[in-house]
Amino acid sequence: MKRTRPPTHPGAIIKYDYLEPLSLSMVKLAEYLGVSRVTVSKIVNERAPVTPEMALRLARVFDTTPDLWLGLQREYDLWHAEHDFKEWQKAQPFRLHSVTT
Repeated sequence: MKRTRPPTHPGAIIKYDYLEPLSLSMVKLAEYLGVSRVTVSKIVNERAPVTPEMALRLARVFDTTPDLWLGLQREYDLWHAEHDFKEWQKAQPFRLHSVTT
């Protein structure tokens, strides 16, 4: 079954599953992650992706895996690439032709 609504951005997961329930501020999370508040803000407000390096940091801070964060980002990115941009549909499938001898 094809997904009709976009996947949740990892920043929303951070906001609603970690920051709010734990009463954790973006400033404090930035300290734990070892990054700037601006970096955290961009991710939480869905203006920046979770990079592999950030996935490692988030995994350490929240006792998860980097694959969790990268998987969320991948699903989000792929869905938006498929639905927001149509240029990719111009690509032609490559087909190998059988060679008769």
